[in-house]
Amino acid sequence: MRVSIATAPGGSNPNEDWVAATSTLAVVLDGLSTVGLDTGCRHGVPWYVAQLGGHLLAALAEPGRPLVDGLAGALEQVAALHPGCDLGNPGTPSATVSILRAGVDRLDYLVLADSPIVFERAGDYEVVTDLRVDTVVPELRAETERFATGTPEHTESVRRMVEAQRLTRNTVDGYWVASSSGGAAHHALTGTVSPADVQAAAVLSDGASRLVTEYRAGSWADAFATLREAGAEGLISSVRAIEATDPDGRRWPRFKSGDDATAAFCQLP
Repeated sequence: MRVSIATAPGGSNPNEDWVAATSTLAVVLDGLSTVGLDTGCRHGVPWYVAQLGGHLLAALAEPGRPLVDGLAGALEQVAALHPGCDLGNPGTPSATVSILRAGVDRLDYLVLADSPIVFERAGDYEVVTDLRVDTVVPELRAETERFATGTPEHTESVRRMVEAQRLTRNTVDGYWVASSSGGAAHHALTGTVSPADVQAAAVLSDGASRLVTEYRAGSWADAFATLREAGAEGLISSVRAIEATDPDGRRWPRFKSGDDATAAFCQLP
């Protein structure tokens, strides 16, 4: 694969996304914001995604290793790096995971939570994502949309929502993310497609995919055209330009004025 990657913070806080790629592998992690809540961990989300990303690359260096096994092993290795932290805290650092791996005659993918992988096939687009988090505490999600982004009322509403979401994290009645146990890997969406059918693929955090999914400022065809013309950085710039027209979140209610955004654009020969 030929891969273009980029990542950018959504504001003044450290970027909690992470991306890396080789000629056969693209990995995007989107750390879940702690919103000032207790995590039981002294390291923080940027540390967590950096550690998980590095261990994932090492785990998947063996081409035949199943993606689920690689993720499960990496999760256990990272948990072992901070045994002094309270890994049972519902707010312990966590992240979404999206992986695309190219083999000789196959493309393997894994998606854990809502950072999508989009496949381009002869002008058609297939989106692989898990949106179960959107079904959790819908009344609190709706409450956040009543307030302008960045106001004290909005900040407090988001805090209440995240605190409630955490109680369902990695449970059968909630949603699944990478956290402190390898078991979460077995709840990822996985599959294999033929590279002969795919012209390109985009591995995205939701901060980048929202150009199409949330803002509806273009189609996937438009997004892929931008990726071809301006690379991953160009797609993120397009997201920021749209967000700048609605800084208070009145047109597009959201949890932050700008979210961390990450893209890996994978073109196949």
